[in-house]
Amino acid sequence: MVAASCNSCHPFHARLGAGYTAEGWRTVMRMMANHGVVVPADQVATITEYLTKNFPEKSKPAGAVIPGPAKVSIKAWQVLTPGSRPHDPLAARDGSLWYTGQMTNMLGRIDPKTGNIKEYPLKTPHSGPHGLDEDKAGNIWYTGNTGALIGKLDPKTGAVTEHRMPDPDVKDPHTLIFDQSGILWFTAQNANRVGRLDPKTGEIKLLTPPTAKSRPYGMAVNSKGTVFYVAFGTNKVGSVDPRTLEIREYVLPDAASRPRRIAITSDDIVWYSDFSRGYLGRLDPTTGKVTEWASPSGPKSEPYGISAINDVIWYSESGTTPNTVVRFDPKTEKFQSWAIPGGGNIVRNTSVTRDGNFVLANSLVNAVTLVTISK
Repeated sequence: MVAASCNSCHPFHARLGAGYTAEGWRTVMRMMANHGVVVPADQVATITEYLTKNFPEKSKPAGAVIPGPAKVSIKAWQVLTPGSRPHDPLAARDGSLWYTGQMTNMLGRIDPKTGNIKEYPLKTPHSGPHGLDEDKAGNIWYTGNTGALIGKLDPKTGAVTEHRMPDPDVKDPHTLIFDQSGILWFTAQNANRVGRLDPKTGEIKLLTPPTAKSRPYGMAVNSKGTVFYVAFGTNKVGSVDPRTLEIREYVLPDAASRPRRIAITSDDIVWYSDFSRGYLGRLDPTTGKVTEWASPSGPKSEPYGISAINDVIWYSESGTTPNTVVRFDPKTEKFQSWAIPGGGNIVRNTSVTRDGNFVLANSLVNAVTLVTISK
């Protein structure tokens, strides 16, 4: 039964990871159904029981809780559709919180004042909404990670506009971000491309990093409009000159580094989460100097989503039990951390509200979390 169902989209063992808890396997089954896998109703319980028994979650490091000066309150909202797999969050300018329902082909909007949630269906079936950003007019843009497209949702009407990739080999738009001039940049991880979309004309330009299979992943833009990305397939950070479209690569000192997400402070210093080694990294693009700090929960803590808030670094450890929220103050070089209530499993990306609070999408517990930081 498992071979017939779970191999219909991908090799079973390729997505097994570290296994899952019983709740996790139930969520995985719902995600499969949302994605269009048809499992006969009389087989669902049998398959779920088999997977839970034979592929339990492997032990993970305990999430370290470190005291410190900051005070936070943490609130989570369950999204509407089970098995949505909220991938990326977005704090919009009107105070709402958005998420990509990757397995339900929807974008969701949460009103944190009322708790009301609305989901917006997208146009192309199973497009795999992934990254999120907002333009100056309040439209919500997303990457269709399995649909080979960039989409725009008008929240007022629900209308969706799609921009298809001009190259058939570029099937997986990943992360996207607007620069100061309104140009939309994006990565395509497995296609090894960085893209540029002009929303006014719809023109897409695709750039190829110098390093093959470098897997461009998370993105950020500095104060001068230079686009930075982390290369998850190698130990490098890349930058794109917005005028010449020239790509420059910065080599990180440890060959085992696999940076996954990126943030930039007001001094244009680049910060990255080193997923493979359990480190927080700092890159000075002017000198190329790299400084690293071991993440509180150790080498298998899998730092992932990261943001800069008032020049303090906030990120999540996604490989711990429970997942954590980590604060790092560059001035004191001190860590502080909190366990995410309910486990948090897994924070793949983060966002920042206009008033400086931290937003997480928790994909395997089907939630969006707001970390309110006491001022």
